[in-house]
Amino acid sequence: MKRLLGLLLLMSASVWLAACQEDSQLPEKSVFKEDEMPQDGEPLKIGFAMDTLKEERWLKDRELFEQAIESRGLEVDIAAANGDDALQIAQAEEMIQEGIDLLVIVPHNAEATAAIVHKAHGAGIKVIAYDRLVKNAEIDLYVSFDNEKVGELQAEKMLELVPEGNYVYIGGAPTDNNAHLLKKGVFDVLQPAIERGDINIIYDEWTEDWAPEQAFAHMSQALEINGNQIDAVIAANDATAGGAIEALAQQGLAGSVPVAGQDAELAAVQRIVDGTQSMTVYKPIQQLSERVAALAVELAEGNEIEPTVSINNGKSEVPSVLLEPTAVDIGNLESTILADNFHSEEEIDGME
Repeated sequence: MKRLLGLLLLMSASVWLAACQEDSQLPEKSVFKEDEMPQDGEPLKIGFAMDTLKEERWLKDRELFEQAIESRGLEVDIAAANGDDALQIAQAEEMIQEGIDLLVIVPHNAEATAAIVHKAHGAGIKVIAYDRLVKNAEIDLYVSFDNEKVGELQAEKMLELVPEGNYVYIGGAPTDNNAHLLKKGVFDVLQPAIERGDINIIYDEWTEDWAPEQAFAHMSQALEINGNQIDAVIAANDATAGGAIEALAQQGLAGSVPVAGQDAELAAVQRIVDGTQSMTVYKPIQQLSERVAALAVELAEGNEIEPTVSINNGKSEVPSVLLEPTAVDIGNLESTILADNFHSEEEIDGME
């Protein structure tokens, strides 16, 4: 019995020694405190600082951009300032402090938001200007539709409908660089007709914050000053077009004076069907949100992007991607807006 116990003890000791030798050959295990765990597995986070959600168009942008980012396995932090410059700067600063990997911004004020770009770059964060250009800042990328082309399409349609007569121009927000690009496109096309004396610009005003009620006031004033002798209206977007059409309606002129807008908002498409708005410019924002999301991932991962277009913003030549807009009237509504499911027939009241 004693010999048996001794043998068992000797075997146990041998097993223990072998185990110790095996452990000594294993690599040392790293020990992390909870707040020191590696962060490599965390998804990239994109900040989306928006000007406003007061218009239907921007609600669509928010939804589509969020879907585009999350479908790529990234996180997105979205904030809207609703036209408040100080709030937009504060919202962007908070995103930067919380450690976003890239900032996408829709500026309310093209110049004021340069401060956001400086702060982001100071934190090593790249910035994409979404749909609207930021002025006087070293923007990493600008993605939008060709806004001069939007204005050209509006003016071309109006000249087709009204080759001679009195024109009213209801501009967008003077703080928005897009409003200036739109106006340039409009007047580049109208200028030859103006010089020939075929058309007269009898009213031309900006609209603060693209507000429909201010567009209504402008149109009412234009009608009063000119004794209702107005033949065509070009409005900077569908919201301002809606305000102008409301003023025309009060004078019994809705439907008899052609009106151009842009954005293809549901209300504008309904007005096109009803005959009170002549055209809009369709900008498929699903293409815009998808393109920005894809480019945001590339930039956030440190990859280089080499667009073929650059736009001067007063500070530098900004690498840019410009998408193509489409003029839409009652004739091609079905093949554009409906075909893309931008709006459905059920949504468009009165659509046959």
